[in-house]
Amino acid sequence: MSEEKLPVSFEDISTAAYRIRNGVVRSPVSKASPLVGGNTGELWLKHEHRQTTGSFKERGALNTLLQLSDEKRRIGVIAASAGNHALALAYHGKRLDIPVTVVMPTFAPLAKVSRCRDLGAAVHLYGANIQEARSHALTMVKDSGQEYINGYDDANIIAGAGTIGIEILEQVPEAEVLVVPIGGAGLIAGISMAVKKLRPNITVIGVEPKNCDSYTQALIAGEPVSATTRPTLADGLNVPTVGGNAFAISRRYVDKVITVDEKWIALAILRVLEGERMVVEGGGATGVAGLLSGQLPELANKKVVTVLCGSNVDMTVLGRVIERGLYVEGRLVQLTVPISDRPGGLADLAKALADLGANVMDMTHQRAFISDINVVSVYCTLEVRDKEHRSSIIASLIERGFDPQLQGETPSVRDTSRLHSAGRHDGSDSITAGSMSKL
Repeated sequence: MSEEKLPVSFEDISTAAYRIRNGVVRSPVSKASPLVGGNTGELWLKHEHRQTTGSFKERGALNTLLQLSDEKRRIGVIAASAGNHALALAYHGKRLDIPVTVVMPTFAPLAKVSRCRDLGAAVHLYGANIQEARSHALTMVKDSGQEYINGYDDANIIAGAGTIGIEILEQVPEAEVLVVPIGGAGLIAGISMAVKKLRPNITVIGVEPKNCDSYTQALIAGEPVSATTRPTLADGLNVPTVGGNAFAISRRYVDKVITVDEKWIALAILRVLEGERMVVEGGGATGVAGLLSGQLPELANKKVVTVLCGSNVDMTVLGRVIERGLYVEGRLVQLTVPISDRPGGLADLAKALADLGANVMDMTHQRAFISDINVVSVYCTLEVRDKEHRSSIIASLIERGFDPQLQGETPSVRDTSRLHSAGRHDGSDSITAGSMSKL
């Protein structure tokens, strides 16, 4: 596709920047702490999560609503969204007195559903993913006559997202690399076009969840295709098929795309919370996840900017995400330790853990499924300082005659003489962490 035929031009983006200048936040940029930056030389964070509704989606939504005809404003608009696009339309629709209807997939976070309703939007829950929600919304358009606004592929939406790129280069003129989350690809399409027009030598890298790698699949196929998706912490990026317009732009301007496992997204949320004292949602932290994943060693001496694109995390999920991040980082540990089932056995283990500086979060016994009646298996969930501290604790427990097994680890060959001291007579009934459920 030639440049002239691309669905969005740089002029569209610069015009959008002027059009929405008084309606959205010019989000700040801050230099990230080393805890967040991974192996980058220098990292700046673009705080799009500080928009009024908590995400970058306001830019495209406002840019689109301001261009509606009077008749379209009267009838209103409809959209399918997992939450952030819906919130942006609801907020600015209320400001501009434009009726808004949103269809949200059933997995949409409760906080986003409630906020949309509080802003006056008519909310319908339908479908297992955004594609099914979109199909339902399009059937509703036939009866209502409302304007359907695609949250990641309409030209005006992409142009609105592109205004972030202009701001980034004004705020961090020395930037060499931009790392951008990918869902439907509207965000990276707009940003990549904007920055490449202003500075062709800048590098743009996309990051998407491995559980929803629709952009990667589109690159393989040469066009948008329906990808098989699984639930992801980055629920706002869970789009099975990237937008056609967004893909046409992105494939021209984006230099590289990587995918990240859920553990890196969880760790990114935790690092941003601890290092920057900011709460971001999974999609908002996915750029940081890419930096932490070790897949971008070429950024070691580069000046990098990533976009924290949303903060609407479901509070019912946040606690579990933090725990998962602590586990990935080696600070939350689960051990199984066989001990003698006689008075003093548990006390000896508890004292050893206390002496070693481990904070016991949970401790349970298991007797029924162990053949040796002289042994009880104790499952310990511990809070430790880091992976080195964890290793030290395990080594010290072994020195004290215990036989700890790290949850998820393959058991090593045992010294049966140590098992005898715990009341076990041979290694035939050894308990491995592999039988335990993961955190």
